[in-house]
Amino acid sequence: MDDADPLIPDGLDASLVLVRHGESEFIVEGRFQGQAETPLSALGLRQAALVAERLAHPHDAPALPLPEGPLRELVHSPLRRTAQTAEALATAMSPSPVARPDAGFLEIGQGEWEGLHRDEIGARYGETLAGWRRTPTKAWAPGGESLAQVAARVRPALTGVLAALAEGGTPGSLDRNHVAGYGDETPAILPWSIVVGHDGIFKVSLLTLFALPLERFWMWTMDLCAITVVEFRAGRAVLRAHNLTGHLATLLDEAAQEAQEQRSRSGAL
Repeated sequence: MDDADPLIPDGLDASLVLVRHGESEFIVEGRFQGQAETPLSALGLRQAALVAERLAHPHDAPALPLPEGPLRELVHSPLRRTAQTAEALATAMSPSPVARPDAGFLEIGQGEWEGLHRDEIGARYGETLAGWRRTPTKAWAPGGESLAQVAARVRPALTGVLAALAEGGTPGSLDRNHVAGYGDETPAILPWSIVVGHDGIFKVSLLTLFALPLERFWMWTMDLCAITVVEFRAGRAVLRAHNLTGHLATLLDEAAQEAQEQRSRSGAL
């Protein structure tokens, strides 16, 4: 972290929740999205409703690792699929927060690949696509954003969210227990915020928060409408939970039941 441009406020005690959007129509169609506009599918709307209900009652068993303090902000990428997911959250929560768009959390721009089917991209841009998957800091979509460009806009967006979390708070101390199971000395009443975004932008966000190199881009993944919780203890980032999807279990059960019925109808074992 650059001391001249601090990312995490000194002594910050708070939590940040990252929520990926629900399934979109482009995902259903197998198209690359990037910053192209595509609405949530019918399944995506159901996913958004379920993650919204989970975060509206975060301390219901099994409780999420979140403080009991107030929600400070609900921030989202301006794209339609993230805005719709954020709207579901705002509707479910009480009091209903105002959802604030922030272009810093737009998905990685995929240039000429946006809207194209993955098979067409593989056929037309196979070498570049392979480079993106193998060495993402050296290859990216023609006309799209490099990871360095993405990181440059993500950092100020994160800085703004974390600064808002720090407003009016009392700086915490690192001189307390940090090992789970021995009693948590962190105050129970602390602020927390939600950012609704995209898989790619959250990869870069996590690398930024944990001061990891962009070459580690593929180390993270986030499923649709998954929940990740980053806790800040006296200004130190701690990954409390990552890619939680238990709230979507009913949808997974329905999919499994449908698959079983299809096998029964076909006579397959």
